[in-house]
Amino acid sequence: MVAEAADGEEGLALIKDHLPHVALIDIQMPVMDGIEATRRIAADPTLAGVHVVMLTNYGMDEYVFEALRAGAAGFLVKDIVPEDLLHAVRVAARGDALLAPSITRKLIHRYVAQPPPASSAALEELTGREREAVALAAQGLSNDQIAGHMVISPMTAKTHINRAMTKLHARDRAQLVVLAYESGLAAPRKG
Repeated sequence: MVAEAADGEEGLALIKDHLPHVALIDIQMPVMDGIEATRRIAADPTLAGVHVVMLTNYGMDEYVFEALRAGAAGFLVKDIVPEDLLHAVRVAARGDALLAPSITRKLIHRYVAQPPPASSAALEELTGREREAVALAAQGLSNDQIAGHMVISPMTAKTHINRAMTKLHARDRAQLVVLAYESGLAAPRKG
C-alpha cells in the first residue's frame, strides 16, 4: 500500500503522485465519489497503467454497471477476506477483470431476465475469431483457456482480445465483457 485518502479528490491526487498499478476506490466517498474518480483516471492518459477496483458495502449495487463503464477493472464487496483481496489486486494488476462472486451471480440473473439488446454497430468491425474470443472472455476464461478452446496459441488469443478492445474502445477486459453482454454477443448460461 502506497497511500490512503479520506475522499475522492485526495485519492485522485495521490494516484497522480504515486501511479499505483491498482487503486482500490470506494464507491461512496465525500467530495468526489468513486465513479467520478474512476472516470477521471480513465480519461487521463498519464494514468493509463492504473487499474481501478471499486469497493462497496452492498452485494449488488446500482453502480456496478456505471463503475465498469467508467473504467473500473473490477468490483468487490468490502467484506472480502484478506487473501481474496490480495488475489483480486494481483488479478487487476495483470489487467484482468474481476467481480465478486455474489455480484457475478446477480449480474447473470439480471441478464437472464432481460431480452437481448440490439446488436452494436461496433461489433460489426470484429472478425469472427475476435467475436469468438470475446464471447469466451465473457465466460470468464483466461487467454490460455481461450487459446485451448479456439485451438490457437495464447499469444494469438491475447491478440484477438486486444484487437477487439481497440475496435470497441474498451479500456480493459472488464469493459469488453460488459459490452459483450450488453450487445448480446455473450449470454449467460442457463441452468
